Amino acid sequence: MSDDDSGWKEAAKAVPELRFLKMLVTGLTLVMGFGIVAIVALLWIRMGQPMLPELPDSIALPEGATAEAVTFARDWIVVVTDGGEVLLYDREGSLKDRVQSP
Repeated sequence: MSDDDSGWKEAAKAVPELRFLKMLVTGLTLVMGFGIVAIVALLWIRMGQPMLPELPDSIALPEGATAEAVTFARDWIVVVTDGGEVLLYDREGSLKDRVQSP
């Protein structure tokens, strides 16, 4: 078996394409490794952030309601409660409209 293993060096010298192929495979391995490290780093950074942004202190939700979703628009803050109610606030925090979802 040791005779079979020693023949690859002579074959690599005889066929220069094998050297080029080896460089391509090594380069691809390095690029894929760096890509995986970058994806893991991005996920680590993104998962460390809070899921929902904090509501401003000026906004008071109705009694017993908790925010399920918050959207910050240019002039409005839209809050969807756990009961399915959509609350529309202005930037100062005063309630402008309430809509019960069907």
